[in-house]
Amino acid sequence: MMMIDPATYAPAHCRWAFADGVATITLDRPAMKNPLTFASYAELRDLFRALAYAPDVKAVVLAGAGGNFSSGGDVFEIIGPLTKMAMPELLAFTRMTGDLVKAMRGCPQPIVAALDGVCVGAGAILAMASDIRFATPATRTAFLFARVGLAGCDMGACAMLPRIIGQGRASELLFTGRMMSADEGERWGFHNRLVAADLLLAEAQNLALSLAAGPTFAHGITKTQLNTEWAVSLDVAIEMEAQAQAICMQTQDFARAYQAFAEKRSPVFKGD
Repeated sequence: MMMIDPATYAPAHCRWAFADGVATITLDRPAMKNPLTFASYAELRDLFRALAYAPDVKAVVLAGAGGNFSSGGDVFEIIGPLTKMAMPELLAFTRMTGDLVKAMRGCPQPIVAALDGVCVGAGAILAMASDIRFATPATRTAFLFARVGLAGCDMGACAMLPRIIGQGRASELLFTGRMMSADEGERWGFHNRLVAADLLLAEAQNLALSLAAGPTFAHGITKTQLNTEWAVSLDVAIEMEAQAQAICMQTQDFARAYQAFAEKRSPVFKGD
């Protein structure tokens, strides 16, 4: 299990910044619109897994450098080699990319994606796997797997995308691979909001800072329940939430909030 010190962590395939409880991860190959490679997939997977054991990190911002989020898998470093692989190697690759999404959903910190320009293929999946998505009017998102002869069921897209934007809209995007405009993305609920490009990162970080200042243990519980309640009945979900909320009621943050209310001041949460 990889462990990280947020203050000193130095990834090889992306940029990392940490301040005030917020980690900012930036995909950083701007000349090529920030494509992913075998190595960067694995590094991101291991990083998000490690965040489950990094209590100093309270929230995460995921961004891309140079006016684009990500163009997906690198055509020459990933797509080309995949055409020459045998089935066992291909399955190992698709399981590894799926593990990145599992790691993003499994890390307890809320992930705020800051999307601009190109956000396609695996880049669109990373956006989808985030908890909250801010975009600019120039953001263009496409799940373009069908355009390269592949199925739309990539890295959990057929499970997650319909839950975000609805079955019919997800079906259209996954069958056609067409671009979803920023306006469509906001109207359909994929983007939480659209902001100007020069304000994008600051807006995402400001939200992350507000989440980091909140009851972060409880935020982790919320994220867990959002994940696990997909596949259970309402009766089971209500019981799961009863147990989860009872756990949160034992935290010091809950007591702090009550005391602050009684004293007519804002609570200061500490995540315990």
